[in-house]
Amino acid sequence: METTRLLLRRFTVADAPTLAAYRSDPEVSRYQSWESPVPLTEAERLAGTFSAGDPRAPGWFQYAVERRDVPGLIGDIGVCRSEDGRQAELGFTFAPEFQGQGYATEAVARLVRFLLVEEGLHRVSAACDGRNVRSARLLERVGFRREGHLVRSTWIKGEWTDDVLFGLLAAEYGAGPSAC
Repeated sequence: METTRLLLRRFTVADAPTLAAYRSDPEVSRYQSWESPVPLTEAERLAGTFSAGDPRAPGWFQYAVERRDVPGLIGDIGVCRSEDGRQAELGFTFAPEFQGQGYATEAVARLVRFLLVEEGLHRVSAACDGRNVRSARLLERVGFRREGHLVRSTWIKGEWTDDVLFGLLAAEYGAGPSAC
């Protein structure tokens, strides 16, 4: 998949060093389920697993994101398709040096369009830590509706955290802003 500035593609083993670097950053991993640092051997295993996945099968598939003008991994977006193929959940992670430049918004918007329009899914959802204001704003920019706030619902990294839930129906898509 492409946007004006980005390419969403399958992972390769060559992405492992960059994947390890940004997933090892404590600020990047702060609201994620993994612990940092992420050793290169683990990133190599992850990149291999990601590259072998089927993007249309139920379960998680991870897309590598890179700029079209300068090759190289800048982030990743995961999509978890439901068993019946009618819904999907997504999540995203970007290297710190590529945050705040609209890349994540552009990539998420492209993936949402792919899922809801091109693939014909009924619904796409996402959740983020209640403290992760930047991710919540990104989802709202793309058109997601805030559907719920679960107070102290997840035990992660030694503390209870809130989860903020977002959803977007195919029937609603296009009524809000789009970055593609």
